[in-house]
Amino acid sequence: MKRSRFVVAAFAAVTALSLTACSGGSSDTVGAESGGDGSGGTVNLYAYAVPKVGFDSLIPAFQETEEGEGVVFQQSYGASGDQSRKVRDGAEANFVNFSVEPDITRLVDAGLVDENWNDNAYNGIPFGSVVTIVVREGNPKNIRDWDDLLRPDVEVVTPNPFSSGSAKWNLLAPYAAKSNGGADPQAGIDYVTALVTDHVKVQPKSGREATETFLQGTGDVLLSYENEALFIERNGDPVEHVTPPVTFKIENPAAVLKNAKDVEVAQAFNDFLYTPEAQRLWAEAGFRPVDPTAAEEFADEFPQPEKLWTVADLGGWETVNEELFADSTGTIAVIYDNATK
Repeated sequence: MKRSRFVVAAFAAVTALSLTACSGGSSDTVGAESGGDGSGGTVNLYAYAVPKVGFDSLIPAFQETEEGEGVVFQQSYGASGDQSRKVRDGAEANFVNFSVEPDITRLVDAGLVDENWNDNAYNGIPFGSVVTIVVREGNPKNIRDWDDLLRPDVEVVTPNPFSSGSAKWNLLAPYAAKSNGGADPQAGIDYVTALVTDHVKVQPKSGREATETFLQGTGDVLLSYENEALFIERNGDPVEHVTPPVTFKIENPAAVLKNAKDVEVAQAFNDFLYTPEAQRLWAEAGFRPVDPTAAEEFADEFPQPEKLWTVADLGGWETVNEELFADSTGTIAVIYDNATK
């Protein structure tokens, strides 16, 4: 049985709480200690900014299970790359959820995460999304597709790819659309060059900070995750989203640090994220579930674009990072460097 609408009241409640926790323009939010008396151990969660609305539901649900009884959660949210570097440099974490796989790979290379971290049925991806276009209420500039963003009267808000995983997804979507999945890379680069050089005037650090910037009145368009668009729409902000016919699949990995304190508790929480109950909670929070049963149940909420490109279509993250985002040499990195000079 498909669901035709989200559980709006529950979504609105967690949205309001998350907006309060993440307000003020900061991309770095440290959450208060969450529930439990500590008898079950502690999960030290480091994540990128956007999924807090999901974890606000998932954590209490886990604490109601036998494995989660008495477990305390310490939470830190911020720009994905920044969070990954903090953990590499010694932040006390035992569970991480980042925007992009290279932010996990950084911890694998540092010896903190097992190289087989993604060896499960869903490749270490507990939920996903797609890249979408957020516009002002009523879509006053009639934005429908990627070409509309290059009109001279359109200003676009998207984060900085040097700190934000969200920014990488946002740029991969039009790059893949214009390059036909990498078949014509120059066409993709030409589009991204025009977009960044002529239409991106501000570069917030994280996806959440970009959302706040847009809601405060900057820009005509916000490039974002579909779940973030749903998040702010459900909160009652005067925006709406348009999903282009051709866009990009977002996959946000999670992993456990192998030698951390309370690693067994962190692993139990990681495993919980893939259970039917947790998958429904992800969906109710606006994220696309990876479990096929939950995906079918919420199919009406997550329409399929005509074409959905993936990182695998572009050769995988190692290729994408090296060719497009590597500091000083990646094509898109150079575009950003030149645009900010």
